[in-house]
Amino acid sequence: MADKFLHVHDGDLGYVPRPGVRGTVRDGGPVTIEANGFRFSGEKPASADTPILAVGDSFTYGEDVADLDAWPAQLQRLTGRTVLNGGVSGYGLDQIVLRTERLTALHGLALVIVGMIANDVQRTEMRRMWWHDKPWFALQGGKLVLRGVPVPERTKPPTEVRRRMERRAGTGARISRALIERLSSLQTVNRVKLVLVAQYDAYAWSGRRQAQEQRNVLRPLLECAALHGIATLDTFHRLAAEPRPGDFYGTLHMNARGNLMIASLLAARLRTWSS
Repeated sequence: MADKFLHVHDGDLGYVPRPGVRGTVRDGGPVTIEANGFRFSGEKPASADTPILAVGDSFTYGEDVADLDAWPAQLQRLTGRTVLNGGVSGYGLDQIVLRTERLTALHGLALVIVGMIANDVQRTEMRRMWWHDKPWFALQGGKLVLRGVPVPERTKPPTEVRRRMERRAGTGARISRALIERLSSLQTVNRVKLVLVAQYDAYAWSGRRQAQEQRNVLRPLLECAALHGIATLDTFHRLAAEPRPGDFYGTLHMNARGNLMIASLLAARLRTWSS
């Protein structure tokens, strides 16, 4: 998760994929970060349609699967449209929104798919994760205020800094709703269509309580997104319909089969979102 070998420090986001780096996952499959900082999704199709941007955490990036097995790469194959994989392992919703804003401003896009899991909400309460300092938001008068930037570059903060890296428990839900509202402004400012996709980690299928906990976190954000004109996709019901949802996962993250399921759900809705 957020392996320093695959990442480079970024003053606005904490860290981003290291351009041009190559590695492998546990089974030997390739991990390739292109010169533009996106994970490799295969050779670009000949389609004249504008690229689709996928942004999110490790479930969008495709942790533990090879380049072409991540769902953005599989969506590219299914649709024949270029899909830019801008996912970054370990990101919270705060970093996801900031990266979406950056990439949307840099690339001519018509559709942006934002993926998230329940744990991304808790990560908005953190000032440091995965060996990295990170940006974070506070709420002042109901307004989001960005803190922690420029993000300092250091491998291990001094003791007095570590003591200030406390988790602001209980603030994640409110901050995340405000982040969804902020995200929605991209549809008018940058004239792109936004889609929020709720994914679930493997723990969701270990018991009814675990599934309900993740749904209780994600459902209000999906409702908030819909209220602000963002299209939504909740992948829970499709997985819950399987007799053994765990077959779509490796350890915590989705395997190639699970990523294909997500890509197929997105491909089936693509025409509706693009119209």
